[in-house]
Amino acid sequence: MIAALIPAVATLLDKFIPDADEKNKIAHEIATLATKQAHEIALAQIEVNKEEAKSTSSFRGNWRPFLGWVCGVAFAYHFVLQPLLVFILTAYGVSVALPEFDMSSLLTVLGGMLGLGGLRTFEKYKGVDK
Repeated sequence: MIAALIPAVATLLDKFIPDADEKNKIAHEIATLATKQAHEIALAQIEVNKEEAKSTSSFRGNWRPFLGWVCGVAFAYHFVLQPLLVFILTAYGVSVALPEFDMSSLLTVLGGMLGLGGLRTFEKYKGVDK
């Protein structure tokens, strides 16, 4: 949001601040404000993650593995089991419509999980997973 306001603020600076050096200094401070804000948000999220990691609650600690298994089972069904069942049932003369689901949603979640899974593997490698 701040990045969208920078051109408008720069135009206002041209009107109210005649000194080019001062105007450039203020424009630079405004431009770096968005980066500083994003950095502060990232640091706050890291602190939340640290506190969440300290929890011994099964609800908080097991949601990633649960989603991983659900995505894995759904992925296996869609690409292995369902086509295999259709082939076998058709070979035996049985006509059945097996359910299909929206793969774009699954692949979005699965892609995110695999990305997080890579970080999890790195954590395990470094020995900070417990």
